[in-house]
Amino acid sequence: MTFRIVVTLAAFVVLCAGSALPVLALSLEEAKTKGLVGEKPSGYLGAVTAGSGEVQSLIDEVNHKRRQAYEDIAKRNGTQLTAVETLAGEKAIHNTKPGNFIEGPGGWARK
Repeated sequence: MTFRIVVTLAAFVVLCAGSALPVLALSLEEAKTKGLVGEKPSGYLGAVTAGSGEVQSLIDEVNHKRRQAYEDIAKRNGTQLTAVETLAGEKAIHNTKPGNFIEGPGGWARK
């Protein structure tokens, strides 16, 4: 069961990392490259610094989609949502490109 969760999460993270949201002028990849958003251990995006409404909208949209996917994965595998979120956070941080931001115990840092 854990392997299936890992594979599903890995595919999801890859899709999210490279996807642009056509409704928004700022893509996820651009926001990460510009240091506006970063990956959190919780499996969600966060604002590295207080950003514009556009940045917050991007974060909200991506996090909403991630939450839905995590809930689906947890339900399919009969596991807790928090376990899926934590595993997704680990994978997202691991897959973050060097130079982009990740959140750690001391706050935001470039990977």
